Amino acid sequence: MLAYIIRRLFAVVVMLLVVTLVTLSIFFLIPKMTGSDPAAMFVGKQADPASIEAVRQKLGLDEPLLVQFWHFVSGIFVGRDYTGGGDTIHCAAPCFGYSFRSEQDVWSMLVEAFPVTLSMVIGAAVLWLILGVSTGVVSALKRGTIVDRAAMITALAGVSLPIFFTAMLAMFIFRTQLVWLNASYTPISESFGSWFGGLILPWVTLAFLYAAMYARLTRATMLEVLGEDYIRTARAKGLPEAVVLGKHAMRSTMTPILTIFGMDLGALVGGAILTETAFSLHGLGALAIRGVSERDLPLILAVTLITAACVVIANLVVDLLYAVIDPRVRLA
Repeated sequence: MLAYIIRRLFAVVVMLLVVTLVTLSIFFLIPKMTGSDPAAMFVGKQADPASIEAVRQKLGLDEPLLVQFWHFVSGIFVGRDYTGGGDTIHCAAPCFGYSFRSEQDVWSMLVEAFPVTLSMVIGAAVLWLILGVSTGVVSALKRGTIVDRAAMITALAGVSLPIFFTAMLAMFIFRTQLVWLNASYTPISESFGSWFGGLILPWVTLAFLYAAMYARLTRATMLEVLGEDYIRTARAKGLPEAVVLGKHAMRSTMTPILTIFGMDLGALVGGAILTETAFSLHGLGALAIRGVSERDLPLILAVTLITAACVVIANLVVDLLYAVIDPRVRLA
């Protein structure tokens, strides 16, 4: 198991390096093809050629692609010095560079935005996992009844309705009409009640979408598992139904659930763009939109790398949990 973990960690590092190189390559080639200059965007519209060239040298934009890649990766671990124009700026590790537009330290921007996204995603994930799995199990056990049909109709509505529509509807009802909940995000360190009130609607909005998908998947998987020979054998041996469902059926049912849960959680931690935009939350999704719209290469690189890291780490954790849930994985 230790050797497997080491191999997976090595694969994670390689994957993150590849993602960084590909992202850097795209934004290294696009300015050449479109005629835009990141250094000119950094300086501003009224800059003279000498100032643009000084900034280009200071940020290392005049260096070859692989050299820029090495400076970016090494800066994350040991920091980086920006020289040019007679002065030197030291960016302490972890250094993701400075924003081309605001000239802020990108790492400080990530530190400010990440708790917002993490708070939103973790709360929503708990809701959608509990509601989705429990609804799917009940629907499978009550197959063909009105409970099953009502649950699946609700799940179909949750999957079909776009998230920006449910977000606007929830805000109209609970914030505009009933005035029950906060309209802005408050850090949990300042006030737990305000933090909870500002995030409950994003949680419910995300959970409604994902719980619907998890309910449908859980129902289909549970129905398939209940028809397996080992479930009939367990019942024939006289085991209580709770043991048959909880110890045998649920373990096999949870395997595909864990797979998509790891992918969904990792991707959303990297930035739930639509939800953050709808609720005006300044998380990683908002940073991603800002970076793309302003063609801010350091910001885009940082958000892309964080997103990729969340996805691959979440999938690594899921693979390790397989061994806990399914004994066949441990034997393999």
